[in-house]
Amino acid sequence: MRSRFHRYVLAALAAAASTLLLCAQSPAMPPIRPAAGLPPLDPGFLWGVAASGFQSEGHAPDSNWTRYIAANPEYDELRDSVDFYDRYASDIRLAADLGVRVFRIGIEWARLQPAPGVWDEGAFRFYDAVIASIEQAGMRPMITLDHWVYPGWAVDRGGWRSPGMVGDWLANMRRVVDRYASHDPLWVTVNEPVAYIVHEIRRGAADAAQMEERIAHAHNAIYDYIHQVQPGAQVTSNVGYVAGSEAQVNGAVVDRIADRLDYVGVDYYFAYDPAQALLDSIVRASGSAMPNLPGPRIWELPLRTEGIYYALQHYSRRFPNKPIYIVENGMPTENGLPRGDGYTRSDHFRDTVYWIQRAEADGIDVMGYNYWSITDNYEWGSYTPRFGLYTVNVRTDPTLTRHPTDAVGTYAQIVAAGGVPAAYRPTRGPAICFLVDPPASCLNPVAGP
Repeated sequence: MRSRFHRYVLAALAAAASTLLLCAQSPAMPPIRPAAGLPPLDPGFLWGVAASGFQSEGHAPDSNWTRYIAANPEYDELRDSVDFYDRYASDIRLAADLGVRVFRIGIEWARLQPAPGVWDEGAFRFYDAVIASIEQAGMRPMITLDHWVYPGWAVDRGGWRSPGMVGDWLANMRRVVDRYASHDPLWVTVNEPVAYIVHEIRRGAADAAQMEERIAHAHNAIYDYIHQVQPGAQVTSNVGYVAGSEAQVNGAVVDRIADRLDYVGVDYYFAYDPAQALLDSIVRASGSAMPNLPGPRIWELPLRTEGIYYALQHYSRRFPNKPIYIVENGMPTENGLPRGDGYTRSDHFRDTVYWIQRAEADGIDVMGYNYWSITDNYEWGSYTPRFGLYTVNVRTDPTLTRHPTDAVGTYAQIVAAGGVPAAYRPTRGPAICFLVDPPASCLNPVAGP
């Protein structure tokens, strides 16, 4: 008799084969050709950078994530991360020196509310100072309400399994909205909700369907409250785009919150990875079982910058009347070392911006872009993946010095010019369509320069 694992593999291979057949049998549209002389982005385009509360602040209070770290000795200790808590003013100046217009932060529930019904005025004053520094530097704050972290006392109540979680969540988030709506921030309610759900499930802290329903309820309720307090607000919940299966992965959550999005927040990092897709298919085919299979290292996942075009194309068709904001995009390296494929942070960034300009030239409304992230930070268990424009050696450098990467000067040049020059050509041409974002990249191809 065939083993259960054997059946999972066969089911996954069948799913992969069906995708290949769809690409092969469906008629492809003629390739979208590049505009003659690539125009710069609109002067109103919102260039930005991003940081996260728990991942960068340090001095962390009790939360679900401090407990996950304590329960997993193989994780790096959090320490004080890159200590944004004490160094926010200098990090904000680094961003302002780039010429960007938006600085994204997270406002940590666990810091604000140390106990049920108790809010820490000192914690609010910290965020008051951060937002004042952003504004004084000539930038607009983008505020994330929930970046996967909640207080330890909420863990003790059952976290997202608790029927009272949404009510507890809203009680805090309404206080945040009341405090900061007058600053006219861009709002992000819940960061990458599906990835959030997956992280919680892996730790046995949530049920998928239940948490999805509650996250959607929380987003919709706080959206309405933000608009009650700030009628002209711009609110989103950013999705972590999954090439090759975006509709299957994020579609259900997006459908639940579709009527309460003022702009579409999209995080784009990686192209379609056949090996990872096979693993994901095995997990889906297994139902509740989670085979113990190793995943790829994040800095080895495939980078195809043309894939951001398909992400923008997907959501421009799903929401034809809403602008799209790339809330996160960047390139991971291993401990800040050069990548094995030779791709530099500068070239990756230039190539990405080229494809954003192509999307704009083809009529896709892209309102802004945030580089993830202004500095390296704690990548959910590890300091090995490095995404920062400024790298920080948390494990070995007690001074936490910010070291500029090659992309710092590149970003400043691109902001000043409104994009890459009209004659720019990406350092890497488009890959075979199946390796980018199938089936869309095969059925609706975009031609190289």
